[in-house]
Amino acid sequence: MENKEYKLAAWPAIVHAKCPRCRRGDLFINGMYGFKGQEMHKTCSHCGLTYEREPGYFYVAMFVSYALNVAEMVTLAVAIHVLTGSNNPWVYCGIILAVAVVLSPFNFRYSRVVLLHWLTPGLHYHPEMSKDNL
Repeated sequence: MENKEYKLAAWPAIVHAKCPRCRRGDLFINGMYGFKGQEMHKTCSHCGLTYEREPGYFYVAMFVSYALNVAEMVTLAVAIHVLTGSNNPWVYCGIILAVAVVLSPFNFRYSRVVLLHWLTPGLHYHPEMSKDNL
């Protein structure tokens, strides 16, 4: 019998919005962009982790979403200035607001992923939970 440890990489689990404890179960029921909106599973389908650790837990994700939004807006403002050289504030406002609306589902999803994977104390990856349940 081999005693090989089974580990899954962190980045694919983060990119594909997988459970932070087992990196196998999905966090979200449906895709990022769609007419149904984004809905999260209550628990992990693989290891049974409850995603909402306490009532109001995902309010902290608003701060992460805000940080993502600010980073996107600053990057976009610099890109607009470099690419167009425009000093018209309406150009900046129009483009930045349009991109912010388009990226809002991305910010919603990945602010929760970042909160669960990196900002939750006591929630760590357990390689033994990544194995298939036989």
